[in-house]
Amino acid sequence: MLYNSTRNSNVKVSSAEAITQGISAEGGLFVPESIPSLSLDEIKSMGDMKYADRAFYIFSKYLTDFTEAEIHYCTDNAYSTKNFDSENITEISHLFDGTYMLELWHGPTCAFKDLALQILPYFLTTSAKKINLDKKIVILVATSGDTGKAALEGFKDVEGTSILVFYPEDGVSPMQKRQMKTQEGSNVGVCALKGNFDDCQNGVKAIFTDGDVKSLLDENGLMFSSANSINWGRLVPQVVYYVSAYAELVKDGEISLGDKINIVVPTGNFGNILAAYYAKHMGVPVNKLICASNINNVLTDFINTGIYDRNRDFHTTVSPSMDILISSNLERLLYLLTDRNDELIHDWFGKLASEGRYEVNDDVKSRLKEEFCAGFCDDVQTKNTIHELFEKYSYTCDTHTAVAVKVYNDYKAATGDNTRTLIASTASPYKFSAAVLEALEGGVSDIDEYAKVEKIAEISKTPVPPALAGLKTKPERFGDVIDKTEQKQYVLKSLGI
Repeated sequence: MLYNSTRNSNVKVSSAEAITQGISAEGGLFVPESIPSLSLDEIKSMGDMKYADRAFYIFSKYLTDFTEAEIHYCTDNAYSTKNFDSENITEISHLFDGTYMLELWHGPTCAFKDLALQILPYFLTTSAKKINLDKKIVILVATSGDTGKAALEGFKDVEGTSILVFYPEDGVSPMQKRQMKTQEGSNVGVCALKGNFDDCQNGVKAIFTDGDVKSLLDENGLMFSSANSINWGRLVPQVVYYVSAYAELVKDGEISLGDKINIVVPTGNFGNILAAYYAKHMGVPVNKLICASNINNVLTDFINTGIYDRNRDFHTTVSPSMDILISSNLERLLYLLTDRNDELIHDWFGKLASEGRYEVNDDVKSRLKEEFCAGFCDDVQTKNTIHELFEKYSYTCDTHTAVAVKVYNDYKAATGDNTRTLIASTASPYKFSAAVLEALEGGVSDIDEYAKVEKIAEISKTPVPPALAGLKTKPERFGDVIDKTEQKQYVLKSLGI
């Protein structure tokens, strides 16, 4: 299995090269040259496997330049109870008739990013050895909240690496910010940016493709890689939990082998739902992929019209991980939907950079409608959904999961589709305590962050994850705040260049 670049199909690299580079030299994203298939019998057989073994099975189809021993080393170390508070790694909660919550937040940072970022350091260091890379790897990360902490936790004190995370100063929750500012590790760095997530992400991408910066890194025995979902090593682990969930539902007798399911994903950068698309095209029986957005509904508009337009107001919401107007992983989907037409991708994303807008052709519009439905909701509807879920089912969810539930309810009301449905639950409600408590109690509380966490625990009768409870007494290590124009110099200074 080789990997092409979305902006140059002539590029062909191994998975180890794709993972270490993170992004192609001309700015394209790496995609496998084909999507491997899974038979229904193979999916059924996974029902009797542990999560780490399911992951091994999937990775062996994509990382064909890795030996079996190398893949087992990665999966066995990443997916164990030393990193996750559940033996199953993920959990499926039966919400109401025919609807299931796929809980992806039982890892060390209480967010779905842990499923990928606990294994990425093993992928990256193994890949570096495979290609005889003798440089120190510098991980640059732009985060809207969850990726940053999960990446910091995954890469802390990993030999041969250092990691620097940028987050929007006013665009993450207080708990997310505290998680990052108190991060332990001798090789980690954190910096706030005056701006939004798109500013952070654009800056990181620009630094990645800056020839002068690359030359400076080469002179100093360094190279960049990414822990964002622009890195294929971040995306492929997310495919696993959709395949795993289907196998689990079959094993539990909730569905019969071959039954189709809907998958609902709250997403901003499009990586999490793209992983579901890959799972579908590997062979998981999926009816509709339902893309859920908050009031920053650029993806909803795109799926419904075929026009991507970031020229709109940016909103800071109670679901900050989706406060994004430039969805990087959409490029991978469009590359596939255009039958790998790198010229079209280059044209469209060139227009996005220069004009902030592009429109896909009629064929792609049709293919989008076949695969996806999309909807959005605002903060009031998000909080109302959290309240209603708790009142009806005694289930407490976070603000991002609530967006997915609201969009799914709207979809079901509009279509009458009663297909059994899996909703990706992406974070612990304790990471967004202010909004969740307001939703549960029906009013704004002026108590401090940790009192809010304790109040939610009292109301919901669910324990506070130890990783969050322990933050209360941890000292803050990182407090830098810079303008977006200073990002490049900040990176070079941090590296001692």
